[in-house]
Amino acid sequence: MNTTDYAALVALDWGDKTHAFARQTTGANETQTGQIEASAEALHEWLDTMQQTYGGRPVALVIEAGRNVLLHALLEHSWLEVYPVHPATSARFRTAFTPSGAKDDGPDAEMLLTLLARHRDQLTRLQLDGPATRELAALVSARRSAVDQRTQNTNQLRSLLKGYFPQALDLVGEDLGSALALDFLERWPELAVVQKARPATLRAFYAEHNVRSAERIEERIRRVASSRALVSDRAVIGPALLQLALLVALVRVQQAHVAQFEQRIAAAFAAHPRAALFRELPGAGGALAPRLLVAFGDLLERYPDAASFQKYAGIAPVREKSGRQVWTHWRWNAPKFLRQSLVEWAGQTVVYCDWANAYYRQQKRAGKEHHTILRSLAFKWTRILWRCWHDDIPYNERHYLDALKRRGSPLAADLVAA
Repeated sequence: MNTTDYAALVALDWGDKTHAFARQTTGANETQTGQIEASAEALHEWLDTMQQTYGGRPVALVIEAGRNVLLHALLEHSWLEVYPVHPATSARFRTAFTPSGAKDDGPDAEMLLTLLARHRDQLTRLQLDGPATRELAALVSARRSAVDQRTQNTNQLRSLLKGYFPQALDLVGEDLGSALALDFLERWPELAVVQKARPATLRAFYAEHNVRSAERIEERIRRVASSRALVSDRAVIGPALLQLALLVALVRVQQAHVAQFEQRIAAAFAAHPRAALFRELPGAGGALAPRLLVAFGDLLERYPDAASFQKYAGIAPVREKSGRQVWTHWRWNAPKFLRQSLVEWAGQTVVYCDWANAYYRQQKRAGKEHHTILRSLAFKWTRILWRCWHDDIPYNERHYLDALKRRGSPLAADLVAA
């Protein structure tokens, strides 16, 4: 094994109760293996002992990516250089030597150690962004998780209402997370209850919740009066009311916490030293601009060219060739939240950016589907944004349009015609 760059090479295989490790000291012929308890105290004690053993000299440690909590703990030890390995990479490497599919933590640690020793030039050492970017990244990720949980609960709420009170979906509108919907369902959780309310009470409720269309209010009042209950069996309605109360309470709490995340994100983004690069991007706004910032991060060497970023983000398509057959497809293994951020933003630029709108219309005329167009538009945007990020120069639409004209781009002609 080639261990000349480090005092030792170490592999750590994460487990719920114990972590398996394999270690090769520079100049030694034998590989040491063992296990440590899966606790904070045992992990740091093991690392402290290793630091003393090697006198604080650099040690390379390989671990499967995705163990974010453990990665942060490892990086608190500055003498460690960590190499995360994609789970798909380690799984395929394991299969190459154990076609039977047998898996055991001990041998897995040794397999990771072999991967580090023999193929380190193909692995990427983990480098952290600065504290401001890491905090912002954690906030936008936590917000997304909270929004996903809220969506799950509102979907359950919608399904529940369809089973005993479907008229509510017309009476509160599409957004079941809105204050109007939650207040309505809390006050009138079933048809029999809302039908007892006076029309004047309903008018006042909708007015208090900023429904300005008198016609819409009257239509909903008529809907209440003319409705017939889907079911009248209290054995069905009783439990449904308890479920409704639970889901409404959960969505209220989640709404409040999402709002808190958004306040923290806005403050962290405003204080970030590179916020100016992303703040004025067309269509980015308060939600997408912070996500775009953390997508690129602080380290210029991480993405030496636009293509490296496009490949990592999963925006660049993959071309495969076998014999005379060639086919292109979407990248399967890519950070989904990052890719989602880029495609969502590309969709917003169609509304707020003239050339993006012209490109969308051009591709639509060519018969391309909506999602395909947004993916290819995201590909174009990432090249532009990479240059802005790399050169630390905010995006200037006028400059880009002038460049399109100089190159004789069909987009420039479309814009002139428009």
